[in-house]
Amino acid sequence: MAAALAPAARRHPTGGDDVKRRSDLSRPRERGRIGVSYDPEFFGQFSESIARFIGTARFLVWQTAVIIIWLAANTLPPEKYQFDPWNRGLVLLTLVLSLQAAYAAPLILLAQNRQERRDRVAAEQDRDVAERTQADTEFLAREIASVRYSLADVVTGEELRDELSGIAEAIELLNARLDDVLAKRPV
Repeated sequence: MAAALAPAARRHPTGGDDVKRRSDLSRPRERGRIGVSYDPEFFGQFSESIARFIGTARFLVWQTAVIIIWLAANTLPPEKYQFDPWNRGLVLLTLVLSLQAAYAAPLILLAQNRQERRDRVAAEQDRDVAERTQADTEFLAREIASVRYSLADVVTGEELRDELSGIAEAIELLNARLDDVLAKRPV
């Protein structure tokens, strides 16, 4: 009977139902989705815009104003006109602020993660540019050294003048000797 079982399934040692074995254990199992799909880029941009707004002074001023109005609306009028009475502990205000915090924290973390990814990519690009710049600089330094080495063997103007004046003196000396030799020769 064990031979009749498929190779992908086998009997559990405790005698329970067949356990399915995956053939490829190098990849994690894909989780089942409940059918909700969204555009991660749009959601990321949305979360960044929320995080940017929550991090402004304007948001703090508006939130403070809403809380002050909420407190005034629930403490100053008679109790039958209060929608979140003080004597119940402002339960609705607490719920609203808790919901705000519950949604704001993950949105801010998502925005931070996206910014971290952008920073990491920018750092990698900066590192690549720095490596190319260093390689170019080293190449140019070698080229300049090669040009300097080549120019070390080139005659300068002053050296050329000295050599030419030495040659001119030698020619004058030879001319003088030639004139002497010609003068001593019988015609």
